[in-house]
Amino acid sequence: MAGAGPCVFCQIASSSTSTQLLHSDEKVVAFQDINPSAFKHYLVIPVEHISTVKDLQRRMADYQLVSHLLDVGQTLLHRDAPDSKQYSSYLIKLINRMSCLHTCHTSRFGFHQPPFNSVNHLHLHCLALPFIPRS
Repeated sequence: MAGAGPCVFCQIASSSTSTQLLHSDEKVVAFQDINPSAFKHYLVIPVEHISTVKDLQRRMADYQLVSHLLDVGQTLLHRDAPDSKQYSSYLIKLINRMSCLHTCHTSRFGFHQPPFNSVNHLHLHCLALPFIPRS
């Protein structure tokens, strides 16, 4: 891994920080975004370090990982924001090497594409609206 130090999301995934995990299994972990943009704003990340969405391949293992990231995010929002309606439970077409934005009536799920990612570790944003206004 390039950079000035260990990946903060790898540290979170290995429970080396005080970050409270909302979900943890052998493939992914989930936690609250430290700078939330919505009523509920969670990040779901793979335990294995994958730098960005552009590092995913068009192979079954990566499709299953992305599907699992989305399933975990949907489950958490359903649990913590039950009024956040989701009218589609399937993953929308993967665009530009699996980058996607899944938009429902009041929930949104998406990846950043480089160079717009703030942390070089793949992470799915899971948001229950409304958005939080920025000052």
